[in-house]
Amino acid sequence: MKTKKTLYILWAAILSIGVMSCSDDFLELPPEASVVDENFYQNDNQLLAATAPLYNLGWFDYNDKASYNLGDFRGGSAYSAYNDRENVEFNTTANTPENVAAWRAFYNVVAQANVTIYNINQFATEDVSEEMKTHCIAEARFMRALAYRYLVMNWEEVPVIVDNIKILDNPYNVKRNTVSSVWKFITHEFRAAARDLPETPRLEGRVTKWAAEGMLARTYLTRAGVPENYGLQEERTVTRDQAFLDSAKYFADRVINLSGASLLTNYADLFRTPYDNNPESLFSLQWVFVDANSWGTQNSTPAYLTHYAELGNNGDGWGGDKGATFWMLSLYDGFNPISPSGDTLKGHTADARLKATFMLPGMVYDELAYQDGANVKEGYKVPFNGGDGANALNYAAVKKYVVGRLDPEEGTKQFYSHDTYMLRLAEIYLIYAEAVLGNNESTTDGTALEYFNRIHERATRERVTSITYKDIFEERVKEFAMEGMIWYDLVRLHYYNPTEAYKIIELQDRGIYFIEPNEVDNPTEWTIYKTLWDDNRSFNASSGNFKIPLPAVEVSIAPNLLQDPVPYDFNE
Repeated sequence: MKTKKTLYILWAAILSIGVMSCSDDFLELPPEASVVDENFYQNDNQLLAATAPLYNLGWFDYNDKASYNLGDFRGGSAYSAYNDRENVEFNTTANTPENVAAWRAFYNVVAQANVTIYNINQFATEDVSEEMKTHCIAEARFMRALAYRYLVMNWEEVPVIVDNIKILDNPYNVKRNTVSSVWKFITHEFRAAARDLPETPRLEGRVTKWAAEGMLARTYLTRAGVPENYGLQEERTVTRDQAFLDSAKYFADRVINLSGASLLTNYADLFRTPYDNNPESLFSLQWVFVDANSWGTQNSTPAYLTHYAELGNNGDGWGGDKGATFWMLSLYDGFNPISPSGDTLKGHTADARLKATFMLPGMVYDELAYQDGANVKEGYKVPFNGGDGANALNYAAVKKYVVGRLDPEEGTKQFYSHDTYMLRLAEIYLIYAEAVLGNNESTTDGTALEYFNRIHERATRERVTSITYKDIFEERVKEFAMEGMIWYDLVRLHYYNPTEAYKIIELQDRGIYFIEPNEVDNPTEWTIYKTLWDDNRSFNASSGNFKIPLPAVEVSIAPNLLQDPVPYDFNE
């Protein structure tokens, strides 16, 4: 793992001095003293090194905690009983830390991409091949488009900035752009990246044509539901654009049949080490562990998700109050209500994704090493702490991205090198199925069913003969829980059917619960009780709280962000 990421380590450390030392506001103005001149961009290898931080450093503040806070806590697939409650309770404010961190991270990526493109065009010497310049600019455009995808889905109208140098004279006069024009920009950038990126990665983990076309499939599926005047009219249900649905289907089909990517046979292997850059991954953030001084290039997220210090590195493991929501657990086939009110679930599931995503008491994970007194042992067993049924609490703790106690050479406290999925082939299969479903209530289309069943059957060993939107949505929830995805599925739905998005959120039980195994050793079923003394179980969603508010610190610096949005001018 160390060998394959040498280039990332070396140049991420160098460029962090320049690109990431700029101001914390959303414009991320380029620093005056940074590695951006003709002394650096002298050959093809240096250009590849220049784009390396786009795969980790720029995304760090988002990946650190904001990814699961927004994607899973707001999405309703996971919760924290005592922390991050603003996101759990669907009350993210202008000062919520993950709101500010995510905004900062995405505009960091935009700034890095913009400055990289500028520097390549200005300072690349004649020893740099045109092919490499085209390739590295395409990498930057890919990352910029992805950052704007997150920006527009979280904050709706946002400023599109493509040249940070150009706005230096009046940096805080930037206005927001309309939602539909931001999506047009994103599409334009991914199409350019797909045109210029190679079919196979230049270095392991680098983006390819197929990563860009996969993002186009995702983009067109979303754009199909975005009205041209979105945000300027009263919320209403709209019919999804068939041309965009067809484009989503077209690009999904190309990735499925031409990319060479393939599903892993065993779902759990996606999150067992070493899983980086496996055949199912179309694009992952490329994290590296150098040493405890290389902050920002490593993956810190496992420290916050691991539920016991015995499983973490050097005592990290601060996820003791995080886990699946009651609603999330209710989606797995086999967990059935045993009380008229639905307050108690009982059973077990054949769905392999549960154990790979969340830990229930008594489950054993042979691949996880843990600290046992003075010794490190393998084969972690999730403890059952006991309790008095519905008067107690414990959690279906997070398993996904939890890798256990590592060898000191592989990581240390808050320093992990395991990558973060940003696009998997599994999503492309489900995008195809949803694009075929389109505006219909259900579909029995043979290809759509085949692709849906490749995902469903891998986890459950069962096949279905017809699918609805609800089937696809719940399949996505179970497939991608704890991958920072579910909130964005709700946003995609909200674009064209806000009433249904609000209904899903309001029906999600996000309250405290207690899990009891039928046996402490080798349990075969579990009973899940809603904790009686927790009244904060469901939360209302509406036009007043669905959109995440602009970070207060940004509005105070750039009050023009409060002005009415304008369409992005593609001629500038």
